[in-house]
Amino acid sequence: MTQAEKGETENGKDKERDREREQRGVKRPIVPAAVPESLQEKPESTEQRQNGLKMVDQAIWSKKMSNGARRIPVSPDQARSYNRQMRPAILDHSSGAKWTNTSNHPEFLVGEEALYVNPLDSYNVHWPIRRGQLNLHTGPGGSLTAVLADLEVIWSHAIQKYLEIPLKDLKYYRCILLIPDIYNKQHVKELVNMILMKMGFSGIVVHQESVCATFGSGLSSACIVDVGDQKTSVCCVEDGVSHRNTRLCLAYGGSDVSRCFYWLMQRAGFPYRDCQLTNKLDCLLLQHLKETFCHLDQDISGLQDHEFQIRHPDSPALLYQFRLGDEKLQAPMALFYPATFGIIGQKMTTLQHRSQGDPEDPHDEHYLLATQSKQEQSAKATADRKSMSKPGTFEGELRGQASDISERIYPQEVELGSSQSDCISGNDSEEPLTAHMSRKTAISQFEGKALGLDKAILHSIDCCASDDTKKKMYSSILVVGGGLMFHKAQEFLQHRILNKMPPSFRRVVENVEVITRPKDMDPRLIAWKGGAVLACLDTTQELWIYQREWQRFGVRMLRERAAFVW
Repeated sequence: MTQAEKGETENGKDKERDREREQRGVKRPIVPAAVPESLQEKPESTEQRQNGLKMVDQAIWSKKMSNGARRIPVSPDQARSYNRQMRPAILDHSSGAKWTNTSNHPEFLVGEEALYVNPLDSYNVHWPIRRGQLNLHTGPGGSLTAVLADLEVIWSHAIQKYLEIPLKDLKYYRCILLIPDIYNKQHVKELVNMILMKMGFSGIVVHQESVCATFGSGLSSACIVDVGDQKTSVCCVEDGVSHRNTRLCLAYGGSDVSRCFYWLMQRAGFPYRDCQLTNKLDCLLLQHLKETFCHLDQDISGLQDHEFQIRHPDSPALLYQFRLGDEKLQAPMALFYPATFGIIGQKMTTLQHRSQGDPEDPHDEHYLLATQSKQEQSAKATADRKSMSKPGTFEGELRGQASDISERIYPQEVELGSSQSDCISGNDSEEPLTAHMSRKTAISQFEGKALGLDKAILHSIDCCASDDTKKKMYSSILVVGGGLMFHKAQEFLQHRILNKMPPSFRRVVENVEVITRPKDMDPRLIAWKGGAVLACLDTTQELWIYQREWQRFGVRMLRERAAFVW
């Protein structure tokens, strides 16, 4: 046995011993604080990123400026030579920033306090929600129970600190829970249970983010584009109903733009050379630089001088000066060419899938499909019996038997409708197994694609059932969330939708309108504003689920009271 083989054997034994210790309940040492995985660098994605950047550069060059001239591209080499010579100026020997005081060894820290914990302190940093869903993983704090416990701690802390409501008084309050359009039924059920039974609210209404965004903006119908920090969701809402087939969730958002901007600044010789994506404070700095400098204005071109300050605890306050060119436009344009993010090894597009079912909720869509199938079979059997006395019945009987067999082999689990979305349909019972497999393949291929924001919007609108609905959506595209708050973002997105929409609609739709700030409201708050509006509506009185009802009937109350198809 070679030394390498011996080492591997010993490592394997050590891992087995560790597993045994964990099973016996031995505590593992607490790992130092880490940043969200979405902000960490993935070196294997450089080639994909370079290809995406070429497409971005081509798009920038092809679109003329408002004066009719072509943009002159700025090479990063032009800025690099200047930036590499720059050294920071010391503004003050004390930055004024401080680490969070942990001398009393608090059990948990929330929000800004958690971000400013000294890495030398023994704390785990937990991120309960990632990419718009509960952050379940195999590491410490990654189980569903642990994630729900983290959310309970965060919400309880915020209610006490910012709303100044003692937890013992929550029995006098009700709450509105906003869930994603593409939601996990098991997660929603557990959240409702936690809010009613553990936190002690007296009642709850569950509604979808997109519908509440329309309430908050005062629109009856709109294509809702929610660009968040780690995910982007698109869906069409008509008269308070989110159309199931139009829902899309894309696995990128504002934090990916920050990461892309950092990569582009590095190419241009970013003078702050100690910047690390694994440092939480550096990630906050990069987010600030993105929000300050990035834009979607084609008329801003050429090299420009900028400056920024760094104020980290236990360090002097530093002032950096540097030059940037097209990087400020390229980074946000990555939302339209997501290959530039370099994200690999994960599903980029998520559709609404049929749930796995819940034993506590027997009358779900699986039950409806099964009973629908039986009704169809009995109707066919009755028709066959009536036709027995007629000539040529042998062929009809065989056809009926064949369709029954096909239903037993393939019990109506078609994943895609005509618009490549999951829909519940009773018309696919006679579809052969090969067609079913090809549609399943179409789903996996579609979900593997990284759709740009404009293409995702066009796809979502195209999945609407009627042309009239599509016209409504084209004339009212509402952008919410904080991921697209760039200068000239509205005009940029509107131009791309106009250029790429089907020619048949270009003639019919009077105007394509992209709304980024309805009623001059902060787009990050529109869904919450809609939740507040929802609580005041008379019709909402029928939607409340009360603690006693939940205790008695459980998840069946969601099917009974939810304002959307559960």
